[in-house]
Amino acid sequence: MQHFKDLNISQEAKKTLSILGFETLTPIQVETIPAILEGRDIIAEAQTGSGKTLAFALPLIEKITPQQQLPQALIIAPTRELCEQISGVIKSISIHKANLKIVTLYGGVPLRGQSASLEKGADIIIGTAGRLNDHLFRKTLVLDNIQTLILDEADRMLDMGFYDDIIKITSSLPTKPQGLLFSATYPENIDKLARAILKNPLTVNIETKHKVKIDEFAYEVKNKDEAILTVLQSYKPTSVVIFCNTKVQTDELSDFLLDRDFDVATLHGDFDQRDRNESLLKFSNGSLPILVATDVASRGLDIDDIEMIINYDIPHKSETYTHRIGRTARAGKNGIAISLYTTRSKDSLEEIMPNAHIYSLGTLRPDKNFVMQGEFKTIHIDGGKRDKLRKGDILGVLCKELEVNPNDIGKIDIFEKASYVAIRKHMVKNILKALQNTTIKKRKFRVWMLD
Repeated sequence: MQHFKDLNISQEAKKTLSILGFETLTPIQVETIPAILEGRDIIAEAQTGSGKTLAFALPLIEKITPQQQLPQALIIAPTRELCEQISGVIKSISIHKANLKIVTLYGGVPLRGQSASLEKGADIIIGTAGRLNDHLFRKTLVLDNIQTLILDEADRMLDMGFYDDIIKITSSLPTKPQGLLFSATYPENIDKLARAILKNPLTVNIETKHKVKIDEFAYEVKNKDEAILTVLQSYKPTSVVIFCNTKVQTDELSDFLLDRDFDVATLHGDFDQRDRNESLLKFSNGSLPILVATDVASRGLDIDDIEMIINYDIPHKSETYTHRIGRTARAGKNGIAISLYTTRSKDSLEEIMPNAHIYSLGTLRPDKNFVMQGEFKTIHIDGGKRDKLRKGDILGVLCKELEVNPNDIGKIDIFEKASYVAIRKHMVKNILKALQNTTIKKRKFRVWMLD
């Protein structure tokens, strides 16, 4: 078992990792971090939840010299959620690097604000292929000093049709930087991409040796909505993500469950960034134990305690199925993946999910009184990192000044302009009223409860 303290990294980095609770490396980190530190190009097949983000982020931070005006590293990812997740990891492990600036570039956000951020300089750029090309076309993004190029979840980007966009970006680089390509699966066309952007890469594929167990079941159904109720009331999970193939079906299923008193978060491509963030946040902090989503959520969810995945619709590709069920069985835990299929979709089961055990829905014994409801409600505080707010400041007010029992306080999330606190349902109204009439760090912030 290898420890972070034994790596050839700075003492400041080791201290930061120790503070954050990182002690031992995961298998993908053992195989890739030393090679990346040596300057090798990498192509790694890394299962979701394996620790791959830290595997490329830690060596990257070691190489970066802050405040060089032009960006030194470019990270390309398939979704805005994954861009933000990567940014969060890098920020957390780089607190010892003063003035390190990270800029995220993705759609759904005005170009003007992103351009203004780029004008002030950036050390690391994290973006989606489409939006990166938008900035390159407008000449608001200059990549003349890129020393490290990272493609995260490359298979997903290829599946989304971004090969040409990626090549257009990499072709704009004046020199070939160190290249790191991480992928959860290994589709045929990934070799073509690797040859185009990597130099004599080290290939790492260790996932088959280190997979946790995911129990896969498939049930033939006639009425999917009623089948969802049967599954939930039989297995009684504490947290579940339900995947649909379309945005319309996602909304309809959410409404169906809400009408039956289940607490549900919804996520699909029509949501703006704030609504997407808040849906994921309420799901991750236990306010809403069910997330109904399209495949926008099959990547970039950094949540360890998802007990069950349900495929309301069978995905069209086996790679999509792999990414979906990879949301469960994280952080060394086992998980359950359940798929609902109709007579029409039965023929595709063997190709899409060869390891699934097929059972009759009649074998389940549902508890008709069971409903999934969140333990918490989420309070929004209109202040965040830019206001120098920390978790300790919020906890101090709640526990010391308002005398809230720490057991009634759930997850606290601090973002640039906002903070969110999960409070047990039976306490939330009283605590909300108290917060509205008190100060945090001698300032009064607007406070309200999320729906």
